[in-house]
Amino acid sequence: MARAMKVAIVDDEADMRASISQWLALSGFDTETYSSAEEALKVIGPEWPGVVVSDIKMPGMDGMAFLKRLMGMDSGLPVILITGHGDVPMAVEAMRIGAYDFLEKPFNPDRMTELAKRATQARRLTLDNRALRRELADGSVLMKKLIGGSPAMERLREDILDLGQADSHVLIDGETGTGKTLVAHALHAVGPRASKKFVTVSCAAWGEDQLAAKLFGPSEDGNLPLIEEARGGTLCLEDIESLSHPLQARLLTLINEQGTPPETRIIAICNEHAPDRTLEDALRPDLFYRLGAMTIICPPLRARGEDILTLFARASEQFSEEYGCDAPQVTAQEAAQLLQAPWPGNVRQLVNIAERAVLQNRRGSGSIASLLMADNENSGPAMTTEGKPLKEYVESFEKMLIDNTMRRHKGSITAVMDELCLPRRTLNEKMAKYGLQRQDYV
Repeated sequence: MARAMKVAIVDDEADMRASISQWLALSGFDTETYSSAEEALKVIGPEWPGVVVSDIKMPGMDGMAFLKRLMGMDSGLPVILITGHGDVPMAVEAMRIGAYDFLEKPFNPDRMTELAKRATQARRLTLDNRALRRELADGSVLMKKLIGGSPAMERLREDILDLGQADSHVLIDGETGTGKTLVAHALHAVGPRASKKFVTVSCAAWGEDQLAAKLFGPSEDGNLPLIEEARGGTLCLEDIESLSHPLQARLLTLINEQGTPPETRIIAICNEHAPDRTLEDALRPDLFYRLGAMTIICPPLRARGEDILTLFARASEQFSEEYGCDAPQVTAQEAAQLLQAPWPGNVRQLVNIAERAVLQNRRGSGSIASLLMADNENSGPAMTTEGKPLKEYVESFEKMLIDNTMRRHKGSITAVMDELCLPRRTLNEKMAKYGLQRQDYV
């Protein structure tokens, strides 16, 4: 379950601090109390994981000065002010400065709880978005998100590192749900433009006139055209196959006018094209050759072997933490079915099934096999035509079992030996064979 966010209660009256803290603590909040703004500022800083509830009338630094200090430090920090009846105009001014909301004394405790819940939700969203932006700017973090030890994923990571440094236009193709947008972000983050802007737009989400205005201007909303906004950085065009021929011509002109290396790097993503047509059929030949000189193909999940079990285990683990329940234990038969499934929706489909498996497990009903069967009824044959030797299935299941157990016991070799009934030497040999290292779990 998500950890309770903090609520800092700042008030010079001890009884008021105690009553607010007690009420919010009973409502599930993690409360901290401070007798003055100065005392609170010693603890509260940018990225502080919570919200602030403060009185306006306090000796020394009052609530308004405190608010200005907090907003100057982190404008996304929710601050709820408590005001007396005569201070309402001051509270309205505080809202203009950046306060989240205010409560007039005497206030309803339930109203306090409601405000605190909304404020903590807003804070959590702000912090999550900041963390996501940091991740999208950190090439090493993004590369770690490309999970898997299969040859296909090793090649993909090598391609990203090579083409990221090349700084030329890139075309990304592959089936739906294979992580093409993540690859585009990684290409930008590992290259020389990592500190510059990464601007993305879907060519399928807008009509031709709207898309032309967004890309090249003049923009109806007064914002810079995306071509200008991305100048010096990367412009990511999703659904490139949907770009009309007139706009393809304008894009080609822009590319031809740029020098080498290009002023703005173009990363084009193809999200879907007809089975009997290639992307080359959908684009002007001259544009295709300019964009497709460097191409990355994201591998389908069915071609990634035991990565399927690794991804399923990681997704199940994340959802079990989110929902506060145990992850389902995958049987040998279910592992074989996961490995054999066609996965037309690729990683996206696998993550959806993992979430449903966790929810089923929380209710104590259903199985992974039933989820796969239900999905396959809607997506085609239940198994791929490519068979594998039994030894490969056994080894994949064995690796998944050791990996899951090591994660559950946080790298405790003794606990893993006891659960799997393995002597230390055998466990060490199998971990070495599968490339599993204890330090990765501690």
